[in-house]
Amino acid sequence: MTQPTILLVDDEPNLRNAVKAYLEDSDFVVLTASNAQEAWQILQKSTPDLVISDIMMPQVNGYEFLQKLRQDPRFANLPVIFLTARGMTSDRIAGYKAGCDAYLPKPFDPDELVAIAENLISRRSPHLNMPEDQQQYGDLAGQIAEIKALLKQRSALQPTPPPIHIEFTPREKSVLELVVAGLMNKEIAKQQGTTIRNVEKYVSRLFTKTGTSSRTELVRYALQYGLVEI
Repeated sequence: MTQPTILLVDDEPNLRNAVKAYLEDSDFVVLTASNAQEAWQILQKSTPDLVISDIMMPQVNGYEFLQKLRQDPRFANLPVIFLTARGMTSDRIAGYKAGCDAYLPKPFDPDELVAIAENLISRRSPHLNMPEDQQQYGDLAGQIAEIKALLKQRSALQPTPPPIHIEFTPREKSVLELVVAGLMNKEIAKQQGTTIRNVEKYVSRLFTKTGTSSRTELVRYALQYGLVEI
């Protein structure tokens, strides 16, 4: 599964390292730059899925950096989040007029930053990190069909105690129930009020906890060992 890439531009080393670590813990690949010039050099080599930039930087500030991005056809639609100590309404208005997609004043909630990043990336590249993309859609559709066939036979199943005790979080339990019901990730995300990427995380955790490697195996395991009501 391809991880989305974020370019983080900030001249404060401590903040840059802290934000980088948090984003990496949230399954992003993070490239860092201490100023706009360094960020521009990175962009010539690869295009990230999102840019997070400070505004108050030496030589070239965030507004000027964003203007340069928007003038280049390669980066005209690249999502940009301004992360800055300037939190006045006039500063936010200036940021949005410059073309940023989101504006977070410091101090900020890291979870909010991650949520905004996930939202912007998923809207720009809805196929990114999703098992339902064109390359994998056929396999997933086949698994869903197998799951529906299993569900038709569930009345004949006699659940037995699982070989090991498995602790599920409430969210993992609810996602498991929806997977067993034959729902696809986008349908689960809608019901859970979250992103498809988060659903995929929970499904991966369920694979790990149950020792399974596909949705069909997971459903069969759940039905066999009575992990969900049937």
